[in-house]
Amino acid sequence: MFTIFITSLCLILIAASLRQIFNSLEHDHKIFSFQVFLSILLLYMIIMTGFGMIYLCFITQGIPVYMDSSHTQPLPWMEEMGRSMYFSGMTLFTVGYGDMIPIGAGRWIVILEAMVGYSLPAALVIKVWQNVHHGER
Repeated sequence: MFTIFITSLCLILIAASLRQIFNSLEHDHKIFSFQVFLSILLLYMIIMTGFGMIYLCFITQGIPVYMDSSHTQPLPWMEEMGRSMYFSGMTLFTVGYGDMIPIGAGRWIVILEAMVGYSLPAALVIKVWQNVHHGER
């Protein structure tokens, strides 16, 4: 039950952050600004942290979501949080060094996170392009 609550809360936070960045781009008529850059950076941090917390929540409940080649035993909470954040970042930015791989339920969570990480830059470019062309009319 705890896992479902935390997962839902993180997904709601991620969705709200995505909605906020697109709304701010709609009302900001500049193509790019330092504020937009910081907003996008913050958005990525929220998404990475949110999914990292989801992975950590599953792991603390005894549900494996990734396998780390360097550690076979569970780590203390703070170290496990670091691993979860690292795994989330590598997934979000579709880097995937190969030192950690998704397993079990983690495979489905990874697909969702990778879709967000892969489609977000394209969606942001399209949104800015639409705003520029609507401003010309």
